[in-house]
Amino acid sequence: MISVRNVSKSYGDVRALEDVSLEVERGESCAIIGPSGCGKSTLLLIISGLLQPSSGEVYIENKIVGGPVKNAALILQDYGLFPWKTVYDNVALGLRIRGVERDVEREKVEGLLEKFGLKRFDRYYPKHLSGGMRQRVAIARALAVEPEILLMDEPLSSLDALSREKMQNFLLNLWKETKTTMILVTHSIEEAVFLGKKIVVLTPRPGRVKAIVNNPKVGKEDYRQEEVYFEKCREIREIIEVGAT
Repeated sequence: MISVRNVSKSYGDVRALEDVSLEVERGESCAIIGPSGCGKSTLLLIISGLLQPSSGEVYIENKIVGGPVKNAALILQDYGLFPWKTVYDNVALGLRIRGVERDVEREKVEGLLEKFGLKRFDRYYPKHLSGGMRQRVAIARALAVEPEILLMDEPLSSLDALSREKMQNFLLNLWKETKTTMILVTHSIEEAVFLGKKIVVLTPRPGRVKAIVNNPKVGKEDYRQEEVYFEKCREIREIIEVGAT
């Protein structure tokens, strides 16, 4: 579904990405991991169409990406919620931009709030919510427009360990239920192995593809307890550490 072909990106004299190529199949979950500053977030923005590469191309369903991808939703590290809007209005934002009728909007938003355990908080503002709840609002807003592709830039990095694990389970079940194509940028090896059926490891800047690791056992909440999970974490750690300075 997604094809990144020989993508490079420079900011002035700084080379962020160099000759990156990867493929993501429809309905697949892909985790992108690498050291700070290696261009992970830049790559995600290029895939979304919000940032143009210096060279190379991105194709979605065999069509070159030349601007914002309409069937994709992007969740940023700070969730991207508007602090002056209520939970309901934040979730409804994408639908309103698309001019959806209000009765359709109400049905979709209320259904998502119910599904994500947020219905009684619909008139709350983001500052009144926990980090996990803000994350669920951001995901609900993304899903309201029924995207085929979900792009997430370190969405769980600000959560404590217990909340992060719960949200990882939430994202795993969401991926299995919706069959959405999902790309997740993370610094966490354990998170990448738990959520990514395919794991792309980038080198230090400029980011190049160091390895692409298949992770076929992903998909169960108890995966963390299995020996194959720990073996896969060790494998990814060794790939990252080889040649690291």
